[in-house]
Amino acid sequence: MHELPITQSLLEIALRHAKQANAKRVTDLHIVMGELATMVDDSIQFYWDIIAEGTLAQGATLHFRRVPAELQCMACFTKYNPKEKELVCPNCGSVGAKIIAGEEFSLEAIDVD
Repeated sequence: MHELPITQSLLEIALRHAKQANAKRVTDLHIVMGELATMVDDSIQFYWDIIAEGTLAQGATLHFRRVPAELQCMACFTKYNPKEKELVCPNCGSVGAKIIAGEEFSLEAIDVD
């Protein structure tokens, strides 16, 4: 359910920038999501289709780009990409890791006409 407020924020940002650009419509949004982010693409798309109706952003295409997870072992400092959410360091077997990448969520670009 946390996708709804996030989608509302995306719409507000898109509409604000479209207005500033004197655009007739928003055509595309490019969204970056980390592999570890808890948002679901289909849920964001579902909410988008509902809340964008009747706005300059109605019919805009959402493009999702996933950023792979990257962790750094806190014992041996090896950087690695976890496989299937396995957090064990492939170098030393430690389970303590710091997330380097993969939790991102951002609006990278908005295309307008």
